[in-house]
Amino acid sequence: MSENFTHIDAAGNPSMVDVGAKAATHRSATARSIVVLDEAVLAHFEEGDVRTKKGPVFQTAILAGVMAAKKTGDLIPLCHPLGLENCQVRIFLNEKREVQVECTASLTGKTGVEMEALTGASVAALTIYDMCKAFTHNIVIKETRLVAKSGGKQDFVLEE
Repeated sequence: MSENFTHIDAAGNPSMVDVGAKAATHRSATARSIVVLDEAVLAHFEEGDVRTKKGPVFQTAILAGVMAAKKTGDLIPLCHPLGLENCQVRIFLNEKREVQVECTASLTGKTGVEMEALTGASVAALTIYDMCKAFTHNIVIKETRLVAKSGGKQDFVLEE
């Protein structure tokens, strides 16, 4: 059983992957979340951000995404705690007028940063929801996915 699942030991119990023997390499990952906002929210979009009584939505979500990425090891069971060397969150309206959140995390280390990028993008999207729900609850977080990763066993780039 454990030969197919990296987080299960020979006895079938949960186990953190031992990365002690792996070589440290530069690793990077980018994840994306898409948030669909109702026109009641988009009516408050100006100068690249949505303005609310709680403050600038995208700026707050960027901070939340970076903070979350840094805490991934505390949130996801068996995820290695990592000292990220860089984490960038970008938020903008795409061509469909959806909010696109992109989180890129990187470090030089023995394990990948996909979960950090996914966590950062997810929490930034949740923050957008939280800050905009006073306008309407008609908000959809419709997609969170890995867009690219490099370093480790194999690189990945989402083909769209």
